[in-house]
Amino acid sequence: MILRLWRTRIVLARESEYQRFANERSLPMFRSQSGFLGLYFSGSGEERVVVTVWTSGSAAEALEVSPTYLSTVAAIQEQGFLRPPQSVEVLEIQGTTFPT
Repeated sequence: MILRLWRTRIVLARESEYQRFANERSLPMFRSQSGFLGLYFSGSGEERVVVTVWTSGSAAEALEVSPTYLSTVAAIQEQGFLRPPQSVEVLEIQGTTFPT
């Protein structure tokens, strides 16, 4: 299994808009991807991290070229509530206590 971490900052005054976008647009998009197992939306202050879990490295890689993902990325960038930097990190899960 694979963990994919997307990090960003947000404009705090627009936090509710970010949350709404995450729940109404990002979550359904992720759920539609092959190999998607689940996610965590997390954050503190202006920092935000979206942790997604994938069945394999190839499933996580396929996200990067998915038309629905690319459309969602373009849409969230257009909203104006993200602040740089954004980054992506992909890690192999080496152990867990969660049921699989």
